[in-house]
Amino acid sequence: MAYRPPQMKFGIFAQPFHDPREHPTLAYERDLEVIEQLDRLGYDEAWIGEHHSAAWETIGDPAMFLAAASQRTQRIRLGTGVVSLPYHHPFIVADRLVQLDHLSRGRVMFGVGPGALLSDAYQLGIDPTTQRPRMLESLDAIVRLLRGEAVTMETDWFTLHDARLQLAPHQYPHMPLYVAQSFSPAGAQAAGRFGIGMLSVATSELGGLDVMRTAWSWAEEAAEQHGQTISR
Repeated sequence: MAYRPPQMKFGIFAQPFHDPREHPTLAYERDLEVIEQLDRLGYDEAWIGEHHSAAWETIGDPAMFLAAASQRTQRIRLGTGVVSLPYHHPFIVADRLVQLDHLSRGRVMFGVGPGALLSDAYQLGIDPTTQRPRMLESLDAIVRLLRGEAVTMETDWFTLHDARLQLAPHQYPHMPLYVAQSFSPAGAQAAGRFGIGMLSVATSELGGLDVMRTAWSWAEEAAEQHGQTISR
């Protein structure tokens, strides 16, 4: 059999942006039609983000949107880009993503982050300085839940008592996990700490490509410190 090198994969990372003057129902329908067309064209991935206050990024629950997209597509993988973990109880986040994994027949990818918009945190009464530590606490619980563990944790913002998911994910041992990486080392260090992938979300901003040159080394150092293995 002739050797076939791995093929480059293609996808989109979309907030997505909407004109506030457009009817939101029409905007959602167009977003879904775009993903349908990408599926027909053979794109590999579509990532959809979570926002609550900007008026032009109007998908409040990417899992709900991707559940609808999963019923209108056949093969494209569907990613949360990202779920803002400090805004939600980690058990509910994990439970919803497992449900989405089954609804999509194992096509879901789970991207997480601390939350990008200060206006979201302000409206929810969350101190922005707590968002990254809370993301790490939540991700710790979620990873353990997805791996089938019974989790007991108590933090200053959520509690788990011998918590175990009622369903295992469709994908074994769980769906692929990613954490958002921008300019600080925090995202890359979280990826290394948990042995998961990175979403480089600041590449279009000034200096974003420069950060990518060092982000992977941050992740590798954190992985080594926590006994994890990561691979490009």
